[in-house]
Amino acid sequence: MTSVKEFRIEEDATDDDLGRGSFVFTDDYSVFDWGKMPDQIPQKGASLCTMGAFNFELLESEGVPTHYRGVVENGDVVALADASHPPWEMAIDLTQVPDLPHEGRKYDYDSYHEAAGENYLIPLEIVFRNRVPVGSSLRSRTDPADHGLGFDEWPDEAVDLAEPIVEFSTKYEEGDRYLERSEADAIAGKAAIDDLESTAREVNRIVTEQAESAGLTHEDGKIECLYYQGEIRVGDVVGTFDENRFSYEGTQLSKEVLRQYHKRTQPDWVRAVDDAKAEAKAEDVADWKSLCEEAPEPLEESVLETASELYRSGANAYTDREFFDAPPLSSAIGAVRRL
Repeated sequence: MTSVKEFRIEEDATDDDLGRGSFVFTDDYSVFDWGKMPDQIPQKGASLCTMGAFNFELLESEGVPTHYRGVVENGDVVALADASHPPWEMAIDLTQVPDLPHEGRKYDYDSYHEAAGENYLIPLEIVFRNRVPVGSSLRSRTDPADHGLGFDEWPDEAVDLAEPIVEFSTKYEEGDRYLERSEADAIAGKAAIDDLESTAREVNRIVTEQAESAGLTHEDGKIECLYYQGEIRVGDVVGTFDENRFSYEGTQLSKEVLRQYHKRTQPDWVRAVDDAKAEAKAEDVADWKSLCEEAPEPLEESVLETASELYRSGANAYTDREFFDAPPLSSAIGAVRRL
């Protein structure tokens, strides 16, 4: 079980063969790595599944290998265009995910790869950035000059980048961290870091072009990949409002809306999360959440409905199809601005 979707296994992967299974998307959401929050956002799961399936089919049409097999309807695996309603379940190929032993915050990737063989989930997230919006971690980790930008401090508005930036971060560590390229290369195992970067740049290009066709700005996102018999395939889910940041006429159209809302309305909890993560790092403890002295409060129904409209209207706009009964994107964005 992940924080926002369930994982079903039909056939286990082996050293030599991919398995089969599915993601079942829920209406749960997560911010600040907390895991499942107290509320659910109506139809969020179907929105993410729809966008994810649309993007996987788009990637496959452009020659990018993925683990996607189709969406599930009444037990059958079908293409998104053949689904009679917005799907909740996505059929996928499965790869091996070995245990990642650790002592405190020291992780044994050699053991992971010894068990992985030629069929494994690469324990990295590959992040691509086209612009640096408010809330991006790049602002706290780097200076504008590091990216050839002509100012000393990050401004209060989003900053466009001349060329996309690709970064690598850990996936399975309790407190994920960004990596130097050499360390990312070692963690990737048999998968070549150059190939991972090339795949990320191609995914970024395809999603960015689709977003532009819908009048959206694709700000940043990430992919996860599997390695199978020498080939890199895109895994997990791609190009949704949880994995990526989009904006529309300067307003965020992504999970960042919920992050920023919690920062404004529940600052004590957000601060407690930051403090717990810092304490865990200082004490070399993996489980930071057990050190957190605050818990998030439920959101008002009006906020949940605004978030639901954002996901539904955004999915319709991005795919250029009326999958959901939802207001025009301009109306949903207007409600977001009033939060």
